[in-house]
Amino acid sequence: MTRRFLFVLGSSRSDGNSELLARRAAEQLPDDIEQQWFNLAEQPLPDFVDLRRDSDHVRAPAGTVPGLLLDATLAATDIVIVSPLYWYSVSSHVKRYLDYWSGWLRTPGIDFKATMAGRTLWGVTALAHEEFEVADPLVGTLNNSAAYMGMRFGGVLLGNGSRRGDVLNDAEALAGAKTFFAGEAPLARFPYESD
Repeated sequence: MTRRFLFVLGSSRSDGNSELLARRAAEQLPDDIEQQWFNLAEQPLPDFVDLRRDSDHVRAPAGTVPGLLLDATLAATDIVIVSPLYWYSVSSHVKRYLDYWSGWLRTPGIDFKATMAGRTLWGVTALAHEEFEVADPLVGTLNNSAAYMGMRFGGVLLGNGSRRGDVLNDAEALAGAKTFFAGEAPLARFPYESD
């Protein structure tokens, strides 16, 4: 399968630090790798309703935001979650997108978990703290989601910035962006799994 990257933008503002850092990393991808950018603030998902035990799940209608995002997700070999650090985790837009994965797991005819297995989940985030440990809950959310799905996890590219454009002054983050998508990402593992 030819590599295809889906960048899921989860900030409530456009051209924020997380997006700027993600775009710097994406510039390093070879020209023959397709990129799709999906801005969740511009195309918001409706609130997720958990119907696990109440009814059958149906595939989202074509042309709707959930349908478009499902198709983009299924077509991607690499999914990049681009979210600023909001209250030490992912944004509400990204959380809603991941909640939709629960519904897609139960949608007949998709076999979502098997389809996603072996694909790669990445993260890009900017935060105001210089102590990157405060982003551990965000990293854990993405790693554990990837582990549950049998996906690979490429890690999270972290950058420092509060005001728009600040991350472009973070030399370490910009250097990391140059090689972030290079190499093979390991299979995600839950923290309790031994090496």
